[in-house]
Amino acid sequence: MKARSALAQGFIALLLVALMIIYSDHGFRASQEGMKLFLDVVLPSLLPFFILSEVLLAFGVVHFLGELFEPLMRPLFNVPGAGSFVLSMGLAAGYPMDAVITAKFRRQGMCTRVEGERMLAFSNTADPLFIFGAVAVGMFGMPALGAALAAAHYIGAFLVGLVFRSWGRNEPEESRPPVIRTDGAVWHRAARALVQARNEDGRPLGVVLQEAIRDSIATLFMIMSFIVLFSVLIRVLDATGVMVVVLWPVEKFLALLGLAPGFAHSVVQGILEIDIGSAAVAKVPAALIQRAAVASAIIAWSGLSVQGQVASVLSGTDIRMRPYILARLLHAGLAAVLTVLLLPLFHLHVPALLATAALPATPGGFVGALERGTLMAAAAGGLPLALGLAYGALRRLRVLRLRV
Repeated sequence: MKARSALAQGFIALLLVALMIIYSDHGFRASQEGMKLFLDVVLPSLLPFFILSEVLLAFGVVHFLGELFEPLMRPLFNVPGAGSFVLSMGLAAGYPMDAVITAKFRRQGMCTRVEGERMLAFSNTADPLFIFGAVAVGMFGMPALGAALAAAHYIGAFLVGLVFRSWGRNEPEESRPPVIRTDGAVWHRAARALVQARNEDGRPLGVVLQEAIRDSIATLFMIMSFIVLFSVLIRVLDATGVMVVVLWPVEKFLALLGLAPGFAHSVVQGILEIDIGSAAVAKVPAALIQRAAVASAIIAWSGLSVQGQVASVLSGTDIRMRPYILARLLHAGLAAVLTVLLLPLFHLHVPALLATAALPATPGGFVGALERGTLMAAAAGGLPLALGLAYGALRRLRVLRLRV
């Protein structure tokens, strides 16, 4: 069985190389576009955060935040307090910043394997600049759309974290690092954790910066390689006509959801690469509420390109990819549904959300059922759900803290 798998993988790799040689002109242009995307967007947005995270880790700031937020992160998401740093840096820098920091935590013993998997489940998010600037303004040409997409994306990530807090509950207790209890207020414990971590590291600032820049550049070049590779792959699949074969089952699945067949090509692109897929969805001749929901799902899924980057970053650890993939699927579904529910709240002219020159205003299927609820459904269903989750989380937090 392993021999057959190896032969199949080798044949596919050889076929892709042959196709890239045959369609070298398409591959060259796609490589240029991927490089331009990396140099114009990815490199300037991620490099400062990569270096900063290394410096904060070396100077004990992460340990300070971990001790400070332990009473919050443990009851809510069942992860160490240092997960707050992963979450904040993931929100600020986007993919795959959270995976880079989680991998460092695991190598340094700051979290168990299961805790790392839980952190990746809810902290793997797009940054606000991408949602507001690239997607809402650059792709859709609608700045007001950014608020709805961002709210759906981050609320969905929070809900994924609540679902995955019980992931790996049967993990053997001996695999968990011991929790050290110290006396004093939380601020005093956090300060002691910072000083202790800094003393244990001991590297001068110059050495920290040198190693941070070296490691950050290496990680960014890996990310660039994935972006270029998937850009070429998508272009070659289009040129060879293979994409047409892939589109048929996707069109059937989208029809069950009440979405137009025109989304199939952009959805396949989004499965592979987030930027290309999101841009393609924005151009589909369909109702805005449909395009926004599909784009929101693609952003939450993040694309195989980003997931390949995450897998490469985690390769030196024992953190598994299966829970990460399951979390991305759940996040994609939640983000799409939340977008349909929240979008009317950010747009006063609800009929405009359903207007399109090519499709009827109210399609059938699951999406159509959600659309027909519009503003009243969102207010009646979404708001109480959010309030109930917030109340339950706060109540659980208080109960758990009393038990400590």
